[in-house]
Amino acid sequence: MGLVVPHWLPIYALVTLVLVLLNLNPSSCFNPKLFNVSRLQSDSDWAAAVATWYGDPEGGGTDGGACAYANAVDQPPFSTLVSAGGASLFKSGEGCGACYEVKCTGNAACSGNPVTVVITDNCPGGQCASDAVHFDLSGHAFGAMANSGKQPELRNAGVLQVQHRRVPCVYGGVDIAFRVDTGSNPYYLAVVVEYEAGPGALSALELKQGNSDWLPMQESWGADWKFNCGSQLQGPLSIRLIADSGQTLVANDVIPVGWQPGQTYRSVVNF
Repeated sequence: MGLVVPHWLPIYALVTLVLVLLNLNPSSCFNPKLFNVSRLQSDSDWAAAVATWYGDPEGGGTDGGACAYANAVDQPPFSTLVSAGGASLFKSGEGCGACYEVKCTGNAACSGNPVTVVITDNCPGGQCASDAVHFDLSGHAFGAMANSGKQPELRNAGVLQVQHRRVPCVYGGVDIAFRVDTGSNPYYLAVVVEYEAGPGALSALELKQGNSDWLPMQESWGADWKFNCGSQLQGPLSIRLIADSGQTLVANDVIPVGWQPGQTYRSVVNF
């Protein structure tokens, strides 16, 4: 039987009725613009994982590791808040750059507050291989889950049961950068893509020379992508990025004429 609402019912009474049906308190502050069903499910997307840590207690794990980020892991915006991932996170390199919130509650030293980390390395063996989801956090990131002054105590635990969820990467106005490999030459280009906001991880890259057609690049390793066309590259070069979310973004003419191996070229775009 459907709900029949008289046309003369006062607006406040109608709103109160709706709130009662939704099991909300009608005396509380209610702003229809802020009512979002997804917010009622904000805790439902947390899932279980295991966390360990590696490297120096306050360091960034290892320099760059299997994602090819090199010493960028120690500098803003990564700032050593990084992690190696087991197979389900690293995804054979396609997980590089993805951001996750991680939190712990099962240890007295845990703050319960989430810490955002970026996947920058691979953890291929041991417990990383046997766990369904495993974060091998930098020492700094692992300690960041602790209450103030309890970082050494939490790191001494070694292994933690944690909760995690994928979140958008936020880099505060930093645009995507392309670091050209030192092995690149006029016929072969390889670039490490850094600081992709939003989805963070990439599933494909395409390259365009001048006004030519878009051509696919190949993933070399980690966040390193290559293009080998067999003839001399004609700059400037544009790069189209396809995120693992399906979003696309074009960095027009980001690699200039006369580009040099070892140089980093920053775009003016980000997701």
